Amino acid sequence: MAVGVHIIADLYGVDAGLISSADTISPIVESAIKEGNLTEISSQYYQFRPMGASGIALLAESHLSFHTWPEHGLVTLDIYTCGDRSNADRAFNYLLNVLQPTSIDYRKVERGSKVEEDVKIDNPQLML
Repeated sequence: MAVGVHIIADLYGVDAGLISSADTISPIVESAIKEGNLTEISSQYYQFRPMGASGIALLAESHLSFHTWPEHGLVTLDIYTCGDRSNADRAFNYLLNVLQPTSIDYRKVERGSKVEEDVKIDNPQLML
């Protein structure tokens, strides 16, 4: 049993008009949070000059973050949630539908999957 799911995605071919400004992408992210039935605690968005944006939403379930490179049509995205895994999928699918990338590269990682195991690390240096 895993405690959460982590979607890590690179979205290519996204319209620069949607991702050049924090003012245009932040409402899309806020809507994805609502669409995913996620609980927002707070959010912070940053506008780069001359263009591009980054943002993070702290969720009761974990977080959603992004970085944009409008000059490359690229959005890198992180959605990490615990609880109902379908919520992360709904938020991700909403973002895909709105941003309409021409291609995506993504992974879905189960987090905390060894929570019920008795994991003992004898030599932490070996983990590096």
